[in-house]
Amino acid sequence: MTVDPTSSGLGLGTAPLGSIETGPLWWGPQDRATAVATVRAAAEMGAAFIDTAPFYGWGRAEEIVRDGLTGVAVRPPVFTKCGSQRSADGTSYEDASPSALRSDVERSRERLGVERLDVVQVHDPDPKVPIEESWAAVMVLRDEGSIGGAGLSNHSVELMDRALAVGPIAVVQHQYSLLDRTPERDGILDWCAEHGVPFLAWSPLASGFLADGFDIDPLHPDDLRRRLRWATTDADLTMRTRTAVSEVAARHGATMVAVALAWATRRPGRYAILGARSPDEAAALGSPLPTLDGDDLARLAQVPL
Repeated sequence: MTVDPTSSGLGLGTAPLGSIETGPLWWGPQDRATAVATVRAAAEMGAAFIDTAPFYGWGRAEEIVRDGLTGVAVRPPVFTKCGSQRSADGTSYEDASPSALRSDVERSRERLGVERLDVVQVHDPDPKVPIEESWAAVMVLRDEGSIGGAGLSNHSVELMDRALAVGPIAVVQHQYSLLDRTPERDGILDWCAEHGVPFLAWSPLASGFLADGFDIDPLHPDDLRRRLRWATTDADLTMRTRTAVSEVAARHGATMVAVALAWATRRPGRYAILGARSPDEAAALGSPLPTLDGDDLARLAQVPL
């Protein structure tokens, strides 16, 4: 199971939809009914996939996805994750042992209301467990039919090579945007292209900092975005990047969101995860993206990282 190469290249990300104040990711208040409607709108807009995880609100996002997809005519593939565990004090830690991964998959199946998960990604590296052991475990789950395919999230090239020696990788996911080009420098994008593995860019809008009209001032005082480097140490870079994106958007009569998504998906095999929080924001999943030419890319590249 993988993403359809003929699809729009855009999927819905559900981390903000699972936002709870007592959870690991607090994006400010998120109305549940609006969240469910957002998932439904994403499916209706033809989202290539929906990306979720138990980590997002400790199960809340997966339950929202279940409710949002109930009764939809065409159900997009749902990608979830495993390995991130909740401590007694509410913090998180990684446990990618075979028993923990199997338990995660069973709980995700229950929350999502499905017999078989389309794709399960190991959420983050677990230095305590060799990747070969974790990957052999998810291959067993695939062979048993509990999952359709397995992916890796936030893993290095070395770990991806070691996993691939054990079994196939359906997708690879990393943070990637005009404000974070780490996958270019670390060889992640080259690795995916070489091995024909779809690359999923999470936070292609840099948590909203590249979205039209983004303003940090109205955000909840404890909103995680207030602590991101784009609002603190890299605030000047953020403003210069926003200016470049705005200029390219004006040239195409497009939105900044569309330009940022077009940039992230400009090569074959690259997909972007849009963290929409309302049906209106999810509409971007069905809107055409501008084709960026050499002048556009040159303008965007003028902002050094």
